[in-house]
Amino acid sequence: MDKDKLLVLVDGSSYLFRAFHALPPLTNSRGEPTGAVIGVINMLRKLIEEYRPAHIAVVFDAKGGSFRNQLYDQYKANRPPMPDDLRVQIEPLHKIIQAMGLPMLVIPGVEADDVIGTLATQATAQGITTIISTGDKDLAQLVNDRVTLINTMSDSKLDREGVIAKFGVPPERIVDYLALMGDSVDNIPGVHKCGPKTAVKWLTSYDSLDGVIAHADEIKGKVGEYLRDSLKQLPLSRALTTIRCDVALDQGPTELKPSTPDTQKLQELYSRI
Repeated sequence: MDKDKLLVLVDGSSYLFRAFHALPPLTNSRGEPTGAVIGVINMLRKLIEEYRPAHIAVVFDAKGGSFRNQLYDQYKANRPPMPDDLRVQIEPLHKIIQAMGLPMLVIPGVEADDVIGTLATQATAQGITTIISTGDKDLAQLVNDRVTLINTMSDSKLDREGVIAKFGVPPERIVDYLALMGDSVDNIPGVHKCGPKTAVKWLTSYDSLDGVIAHADEIKGKVGEYLRDSLKQLPLSRALTTIRCDVALDQGPTELKPSTPDTQKLQELYSRI
C-alpha cells in the first residue's frame, strides 16, 4: 500500500469509552485513573506501527450537543452522565496525543462520526485509501472500495463484503437498517420489535427504507402494525443515523500529517500514568 495514499482516521471517542470499560480500573501513584488513557495510547501505537500512514487524525466528540439535538431534543437523552473516572482522563489523553505529534480534531456542533465521514469522503474523491479505526457500527455506512473499518480491540476488518456478511445489508443500506431498528443508547426511535433479522428481511424485500415505507400496508401481523405506527418518525430516525459528510474543516486529508513527537513532553506526561 502506498503510504502517501493512505489516511488513517481514529475514532477517539469510541475507543476512549471502550478502553475505559474493557480495562481494569488502573490508577497512577497519585490515585488518578489512567486505564482509558493507557488503552487508547496502546491502540494508537499499534496502528502507527502497522500502517505508518502519511496522513492520520484522531477525532473526538466536542463538548455539548450536536445538530442532532436540534433535530430531536430527546437524542441521547437516556444516556447516563459520563463517569468522573473517565472524564478526568480526557484532558491527559488529549495532551499525550498532541505531544505524540498526531493531528487531533474536536469540532463543535457535530460528532466525531461526522468529521470522520467528511474526511473519508474527501479522501475517496482524491484517490486516497482510508482506514477508520473504530468500534462503532454506525460508521459501516461509510465503507466503500476505498474505505475500510478496522477494530484494533477485536483485530477485525470490515470491507464492503464484510459489512454485508456482518449486517446482512450493504454499506449504502446501513442507515436504513439502523433507522428501522432504532437505538436505545442514543434514544433514536425505531420500529417497535424490529430487530436485525426483521430489518434485513424488509430491506431485502423492498430494497430501501423508502421501499419499506411505500409497502408498509403489505406487511402482516403485529410487527406490520408497529411499522405503520412508526411511519411518521422514520424519516427523523434516518436523519439521526445519517453521518454528515460535508462538515466545514480547516484541514483536508493531505494536510493531516504527523509531526515529530515532543519527547520531553511525552516523558513528563507518561510519568503521570
